[in-house]
Amino acid sequence: MKRHLNTLFITTEDACLAKEGDAVVVKVDQEIRLRVPLNNIGAIVCFGRVLLTQPAIAKCAAEQISIALLTPNGRFLARITGPTSGNVLLRREQYRRADCPAGSADIARNLIAGKIANTRAVLLRHLRDYATSPSAPEVEAAARCLSQGLDALQNARDLDQLRGLEGEAANAYFDVFGSLIRTPPGEFDFSTRTRRPPLDNVNAMLSFLYAMMAHDAQSACEAVGLDPGVGFLHRDRPGRPGLALDLMEELRAFLGDRLALSLINRRQVRPEGFTRTETGAVTMSDETRRTVLTAYQKRKQ
Repeated sequence: MKRHLNTLFITTEDACLAKEGDAVVVKVDQEIRLRVPLNNIGAIVCFGRVLLTQPAIAKCAAEQISIALLTPNGRFLARITGPTSGNVLLRREQYRRADCPAGSADIARNLIAGKIANTRAVLLRHLRDYATSPSAPEVEAAARCLSQGLDALQNARDLDQLRGLEGEAANAYFDVFGSLIRTPPGEFDFSTRTRRPPLDNVNAMLSFLYAMMAHDAQSACEAVGLDPGVGFLHRDRPGRPGLALDLMEELRAFLGDRLALSLINRRQVRPEGFTRTETGAVTMSDETRRTVLTAYQKRKQ
């Protein structure tokens, strides 16, 4: 039977995920709000307080459907998965290549090339649509910088050089990222990339989308038997899914950044859907988060 790799997002606080035959049901106040056949989903992501029944957990584990537990704002807490799939020979080869500096650099070079090429494509798309905007010269200069970075990658031989080029490209890209936003000043201003916590509306969206991408990349690694914790560009660190972060690098611009820009520029998200906490962090409302998740799922498909 064909399995559809959809992700079920549960965002309602105090919802309950239970098993019913070959399907899972989502209940709120003992009322069934959703019923989904297991062959229609590849992963389940729970935000905030969500109750999981033991039969539902066991059935998902048996069907190789991962369950991720996140805070309401998308910070990862835990994952529940079944037995590791794939064969040990594949993982041993992964470990050997990760331990080889030259082999790691070769793989990292391709990952960074994909990332720079896709970020450059975001800038070129903006230039095609808004060639006469006042910010066009700055965006064009950033696109040239990214082209030069792509050329320089061919001569970089070690990971430190590659990371330096990746950092320069990221700085050039995010220096003009705010110019791609076509909303009145004060609504979705962006000056620099901020994390942990995000300090403005745009960074809140980007961090949330990147968290979703990291979850999907980790699930993809596990589905084919690779170790998501052993990367090539992102080196080993306890608790960090290095390979998953590697894989999502070239997808950030296409799947995350462009989606955030589309939602903002099409006015599908509004500044009223964001709240600044006492610590200065910016969070999304439940409605905004649902809008972003729905758009993200459609973009993935």
